[in-house]
Amino acid sequence: MMASKRSLVLVAVLVLGLLMVGAGCAKGKKTKEVTIALTPWSTTIPTTNIAKILLEEELGYKVHVQNADVGVTFSGLASGDIDIFLDSWLPHMHADYMKQYGHNIEDLGAVYTEGVLGWVVPAYVKPVSIEQLNQYKEKFDSDGNGKGEIIGIEAGAGMMRTSQEIIDAYGLEFELVEASEWAMMAEADKAIKEKRWIVFLGWSPHWMFAKYDLRYLKDPKGYWQGDEVHVLVNKDLPRRAPEVAEFLKRFKVSIDDMNKMIYDIEVEKKDPVAVARTWINANQDRVKAMLGK
Repeated sequence: MMASKRSLVLVAVLVLGLLMVGAGCAKGKKTKEVTIALTPWSTTIPTTNIAKILLEEELGYKVHVQNADVGVTFSGLASGDIDIFLDSWLPHMHADYMKQYGHNIEDLGAVYTEGVLGWVVPAYVKPVSIEQLNQYKEKFDSDGNGKGEIIGIEAGAGMMRTSQEIIDAYGLEFELVEASEWAMMAEADKAIKEKRWIVFLGWSPHWMFAKYDLRYLKDPKGYWQGDEVHVLVNKDLPRRAPEVAEFLKRFKVSIDDMNKMIYDIEVEKKDPVAVARTWINANQDRVKAMLGK
C-alpha cells in the first residue's frame, strides 16, 4: 500500500514536472512571436512582407501582421501591442507622433533616405507652385462650391495635418478632402483620363510616378521637407528579441527597388508575398548582410 502511494506521488511529481516544462516551452515559444504594423499605404507593403518572410524563415519567428492607421500604430508601439513598424517618415512627417509616444519607442535607423512628400498635379496643369493655386481655383472646384479641392488620404496621416497648415499659411481658397490612398488614386486616375485639373497628395516611392506624368508643386514656404523612412520598434524589443533588433538595424531596401515593387503590387496586381520573395531571391547579398551572415 505504501509502495502504491509512493508510486502515485512519483507519478504526480513527474506529471507536474512535465507540465512545468511544457509551460516553459510555451512561454519560450511566445517570445518568438512579433507583431508588425501594416498601415494603409502602398509604401508599407513591400518592406513588411520582406521582413515577415525573413523573420519567419531565417530567424524562426511567428510574425503577426496587424492592419492599423498611423495613430494606432504609434500608440501600439508605445504600449507593446505592436513590436515593429517599417514605414516611419522622419524627422518631419511623424515628428508629432514621436513627441507623444517616442519615450517608449526605439528608432533602429533608416530603411532608405530619399523619401519625398508634397502636392502633385498632372503635367498638363498650368500652375507650378502652391502660391499660384488661388489664381486657378475654379479649375480645381469639382463640386461648384467656390473652393478648389486638395484630394488627400486618411485624416490621421501626418501629410493631412501638414496640408491643412499649408492651406492656412498660403491663404488658399481650397478645402482638404479626406479619402483613403486607394480612393485618392481612383479619383486621380479618373481626372487624368478626362484631362481635368486635380491636386492630390504625392510621395516617393510610389507607383503614381510610373503610371502618370506628374510633378510636385513648388513650396516656397518650405512646409514639405524630405524625410528618411525608418524602422521603429517597441523599446522592449531589443532586450526581448535581440536578434530581431539586429536584423532590423541592418534592414535596407533601395528606393528604386521600392518603386518597382510598389508598381508591381499596385498596378500590375501581383501578389505582395510573391513580389517580396522575388526581391529576396534577387538580392541574396543584401539579405545575407541583413541577417549578419
